[in-house]
Amino acid sequence: MKVLFAAAEAHPFVKIGGLGDVAYALPKALRKIGIDARVILPKYWTIPEHLRNSMHTIATFNVPVGWRNQYGGLQYMEYDGVPFYFIDNEYYFRRDGVYGYFDDGERYGYFCRALLEAIKHMGDFRPDILHCNDWHTGAAIPMLYWHYGWDRIYSGIKTVFTIHNLKHQGIFPKEVLGDILGLSWDLFTEDRMKYYDCISFMKGAIAMAHKVTTVSHTYAEEIKNSYFGEGLDGLLRQRSWDLWGILNGIDTELYNPETDWGIHNYNGGNLEGKFRTKEDLQRDLNLPVNRNIPMVAMVSRLDDQKGLDLVAYVMEEILQMELQFVVLGTGNSKYENMFRHFAWKYPHKVSANIYFDNNLAKRIYAASDMFLMPSKFEPCGIGQLLALRYGSLPIVRETGGLVDTVHAYNQYTGEGNGFSFGNYNAHELLFTLQRAVHYYYDRKDVWYEMVRRAMWEDHSWHWSAHKYVELYSSIR
Repeated sequence: MKVLFAAAEAHPFVKIGGLGDVAYALPKALRKIGIDARVILPKYWTIPEHLRNSMHTIATFNVPVGWRNQYGGLQYMEYDGVPFYFIDNEYYFRRDGVYGYFDDGERYGYFCRALLEAIKHMGDFRPDILHCNDWHTGAAIPMLYWHYGWDRIYSGIKTVFTIHNLKHQGIFPKEVLGDILGLSWDLFTEDRMKYYDCISFMKGAIAMAHKVTTVSHTYAEEIKNSYFGEGLDGLLRQRSWDLWGILNGIDTELYNPETDWGIHNYNGGNLEGKFRTKEDLQRDLNLPVNRNIPMVAMVSRLDDQKGLDLVAYVMEEILQMELQFVVLGTGNSKYENMFRHFAWKYPHKVSANIYFDNNLAKRIYAASDMFLMPSKFEPCGIGQLLALRYGSLPIVRETGGLVDTVHAYNQYTGEGNGFSFGNYNAHELLFTLQRAVHYYYDRKDVWYEMVRRAMWEDHSWHWSAHKYVELYSSIR
């Protein structure tokens, strides 16, 4: 079976969020079980130079963009055993950032058409499955059927669309339908791409893909109701028989506390390396060096989805406890400034790192004792899986993939790998964190048993990769 995995980002080339991890790790896991999975993404200028220099051009071609033709280059390289294709066009992708430009509708409309054109130039690789991810590649699915349904090269290609975050749908003016995508007004209907008086790339993909997936079982159920459905809950209920929830995993080779560079290595049987990593991080962040004080961490995009309004409401009360609070991430300026304020007010308790650095993130996962994710919604979440891998017990709100992966400690049975709360309420967050701190200080035996249990859990892609093969095979 041959699978072309289309995404807007993939580690190590460009990574903005969890999609970047998935687009690298899932194809890698599929290849390990005999699937010829390959990845295609834009060739951004932000890709590190040494990786760009390793690519070679295998084809050039014209890409129709509405009534125009644009240049398209297809470049190729292998990384970690996975074949990667790149769509080269400097007009669209030679920019300082990745997303957030005024012409994103045209940029990713171009990418969708270009990746379809590129299939003609991939030699003996013709995908059985085109697996598109999030809105950036969503328009490729209606374009495949509309522009290439007559072409024998594309006959028999089945389509899968994965929703990584329903909130971001690729909504653009309706004129984009014809002027950029070259699609007919026949698709400007409620059961295709029409979204109020605009079009939605994601809606078109959900409506027309053979199968639709999302990244946890609970989120697949949540998005069928209006609170989480972002205006597409009716369509998702209609397609419920074709909607699968398959939990994301993590690459356990890339994230491994026993072998990682930059930390003192450790495992569930010997945590000394974790304690020493914590002391090094405290020293580097100008916090008091004390392995016995609990370190609470957040590695996150700083916005409302991540529950930062709850944290803001009770932050003063949190900091009355004997703990250290370490934050890494960027986002909404009000939350960036909030953490800067608390770092100024409590310099011996708070470290606010308002940027992103993957090496520092890994050190924080390894050093911290608790990992806070009080999300308003969370399709899957990668942070809590990494926290479990490194023995940092998650404190989460019970939503989406957090419910599926974090199980609250039960004092009567001794089961659990973290702590959780149900309602989106700041004081429930506070009480849950207080409960965790209590166990850290007063029940060390319980605490370290949970840490070891968390680290021994299998959150690799192995099970999920097999589930995707089952999904691909179910398409008739």
